[in-house]
Amino acid sequence: MKKSLIEIAVWLGIEASSAHNPLVTGVSINTRTLQPGDIFIPFRGENVNGHRFVQDAFDKGAAASLWLKDEPNPPKDVPLLFVESGEEALQQMAVAYRAELNATFIGITGSNGKTSTKDLVAGILSPYFRVKKTEGNFNNELGLPLTILSLEDDTEFAVLEMGMSSFGEIEFLSKLAKPMYAVITNIGEAHMQDLGSREGITKAKFEIIAGLQEKGKLFYDGDEPLLRPFIESNPSLHSKSFGVDEANDLRIVEVAFTEQGSKFRTEGLINEELSIPILGEHQVKNTLAALLIAKEVGLTAEQMRVALKEIVLTDMRMQVMEAKNGAIFINDAYNAAPTSMKAAISFVEKSTIKSHKWLVLGDMLELGENEKQYHEEMSAYISEKVFTGVCLFGPKMEWLYKKLVDQFNGEQLIWVENDYEQIISFLREKINEESIVLVKGSRGMKLERIIEPFQK
Repeated sequence: MKKSLIEIAVWLGIEASSAHNPLVTGVSINTRTLQPGDIFIPFRGENVNGHRFVQDAFDKGAAASLWLKDEPNPPKDVPLLFVESGEEALQQMAVAYRAELNATFIGITGSNGKTSTKDLVAGILSPYFRVKKTEGNFNNELGLPLTILSLEDDTEFAVLEMGMSSFGEIEFLSKLAKPMYAVITNIGEAHMQDLGSREGITKAKFEIIAGLQEKGKLFYDGDEPLLRPFIESNPSLHSKSFGVDEANDLRIVEVAFTEQGSKFRTEGLINEELSIPILGEHQVKNTLAALLIAKEVGLTAEQMRVALKEIVLTDMRMQVMEAKNGAIFINDAYNAAPTSMKAAISFVEKSTIKSHKWLVLGDMLELGENEKQYHEEMSAYISEKVFTGVCLFGPKMEWLYKKLVDQFNGEQLIWVENDYEQIISFLREKINEESIVLVKGSRGMKLERIIEPFQK
């Protein structure tokens, strides 16, 4: 974004009250990451008033700042725009800038796999187009506008992750971004406490079609029966399904894993043998969404094949990490819900990379009133005949521990409420060059701390 302060005032429908008219080249809501030329947006919350940092923003090179109309004592002789709401002003700016851009927008939502799918879509397009994707977890009502405002005007594809915790949020983001392509990766159990049921989660995720352009397309998890009624009730919607069921428009028919990643074969709209440097059948399934979009924009099978080999996912998504003693850790510690936990456990069970298979599992959060049941149900996927040992971390994992304690002996099973060091010591005694260790839990559990002492 490169706009004069007066042009931004026009976007906001206000008059620039300052005699200054600097060029604004970015937007910041945090002085710690502010870049020279940014316009600073102060927010006023219960504990922090961002107006305290406006002078600091100018000291660090801000071109201008917003200021709430009812906030007293605005600084003198600096470029300010006076607004009713900082959040609404940020969103207005994003809407106005979005309208000027010629980029093709792609919106991605789902209970699990949003970030991986975002990385896969951006990765398959990046060798051939100018692509920008959501950075980090900038996927909400503040992060998505900031991402849009960070786009260069020659961007060809904008790949935007859309997160939510309640109804209406995805609809808002979709209408703001106006995507040409939308993806629903799957329906899980995260945010059950806010949305009530998986049916409620499905309804909230399906809001992504609210802003879909007239000729836009939805690509969705065709293995999820809860999505079918929504597809059928929107007969004018252009959509394609992906998954493992034969009825899908694009499906996985074979998968094999090595230490270098996953090899797989697809049938349907694309009939190819492909590979990705990423482990997990669920990640192969996420790749199908990227393949469908790549086909839609005209990439050849060979172009897809070349691009996929160079894909890099955001850290802590089935990330392979070699330990000093030769063991392999699979760091999938960014987040967890029952669906993704089962998928990761299933990968380790099927894997032939190493013969000794270990699980380090942390609490799954935000599951609502059925959280005990969800934790206990994991026991059905963990067999002492398959797994050498299991380490459980967090107060909620005690429920799973009690289900497994008769299956595994004391040399194979440990539960710890909050002390990482106990699990680290346990693993130090047990794992070796024949071991593969899955580490997975909700973000709040910070299970990557267990891996750190073993890294090269």
